[in-house]
Formats: sequence, structure tokens, C-alpha cells
Amino acid sequence: MSPHRTPPPPGTAPARAPHASQPARDHCGRHPLRLALAAIVILILPAPATHAADKKGPEPAKAASQYAAFDAHPDEHVTIAADPCDDPKLCPFFRLPYIQHGLLPVRVVVTNDSDHAISLADARIQFISANNDKIPAATEDDINRRLFTIKSAEGTKIPIIPITIHHPVDKKIVQDDDEFGFASSTVKPHSTLAGYLFYDIKDLEEPALAHAEIYVKMVHPVGDGNELFSFSIPFDKWLAANPDAPSNHRRN
Repeated sequence: MSPHRTPPPPGTAPARAPHASQPARDHCGRHPLRLALAAIVILILPAPATHAADKKGPEPAKAASQYAAFDAHPDEHVTIAADPCDDPKLCPFFRLPYIQHGLLPVRVVVTNDSDHAISLADARIQFISANNDKIPAATEDDINRRLFTIKSAEGTKIPIIPITIHHPVDKKIVQDDDEFGFASSTVKPHSTLAGYLFYDIKDLEEPALAHAEIYVKMVHPVGDGNELFSFSIPFDKWLAANPDAPSNHRRN
């Protein structure tokens, strides 16, 4: 027996099925078509790029003697190499445009083939130009001042109160130093340690690397105050091995 249908109250329009052109809503009141379009948009939009995915770090350091420019001390069983990067395309892993601001990244590679550890804690690693300009490795503060405006990099004077607040170093500079600088000041026996240092060559005559060198002194065995002989790594060797490098040509 068919169930009875109770007629609607007077003045009430009968319920109608949704029109064929009007999509039904789900239990949350959302249109399936809109949900489908949103899903398509999400699939099309690229995922946020990460630094690690897009910009791989430098290749693992080789023995110093395998680089174009190095100085070997056979009697002391230590070799140091200098591998500059003067083209941003060849070191895209840096987070900031150091090269474009006159800061030259140089990867210094130290290979210790001796039976005892050596210390770089007191080492002086200088860029010496053809005109004998002695340029120390830039500090994080030096880099920060060069890359950013004077207003944001220099200390801010507060009126009345005679205190100078120094703006912090940009975190990308710190991250680059942590990731690509020297991880330690000790080079273990029969091992290689490498790290990037930055040199301010903006005001040097060009080409700045011609007849220039990296000069390393005050390296000594751990627990022994006797210094090793100084190291002199000429960039001319690197320039000869890289004839197409920007440093072989004057900038416009």
C-alpha cells in the first residue's frame, strides 16, 4: 500500500528538484564545480621554491693540489689552494649578489697530509693586489655595510639619548657564512677543509686578479706555536686555466 502524502499548507509553494543547470551543493554548502576548479588551480600553481631545491651548494672540496692555483709545502705536508668565483652563474648558491657589489668570493682549500692536526684559528688570509694592497677577508659587518644602504647598515642615532643602536647583520649573510664558510678552524690529519671568504675588490684597478695573490700566514700545528712557512697562491695560475673568466677582462 502506498504511503499517504500530506498536502502542503495553503500558500506554500511545492518543493522542486534542483534545475539541471544548477549544480547541487554538498553537505557543507559548496559547489562541486567550484571545488574541482580550485583543485585544478592548486595543481597548476607551482609549489614555493626553496633555496636548497633551486640552488645547490658547491661541489665537495677536492685536495688542494687539484685546483688551478695552489701552493704546496712538501716538507710540512700542507697545501693551500684559492678558487675564486667571479661569475654569479658559477656560484648561484649564494643568497645575496656579493659579486655584483664588488665582493669576490674565494674558496680557500687547505689539505693537511701530515700526521698531526693544524690550526687556522690565528691564520691571516689576505688578498694582495698587484699594487700590494693588502685586503683582509671581509667580516659579516663589512659585507652587510657593502650590500645594504647606509641608512639601514649604519648605526641609528637616537635623539637625546647618547646611544648608538647597530642594525643586525642580514640573516642571509649569516646563513651563507654558516653554510659555505669554514666549518672549523682545525684541519685534521690527512684531511681537507674548505670555506669561502669574501674580499672587497671594488676599488682595485682592473683586472683585479691579474698578478694578485692570496697570502696565508700564522698557520701552525695544534698545540704547537711554531708557524708553518707562509703560503702564496697566485691568481695568475687560475686566470691562465680560466681564459673566459670575467676577471680576464675589464668591466665596462
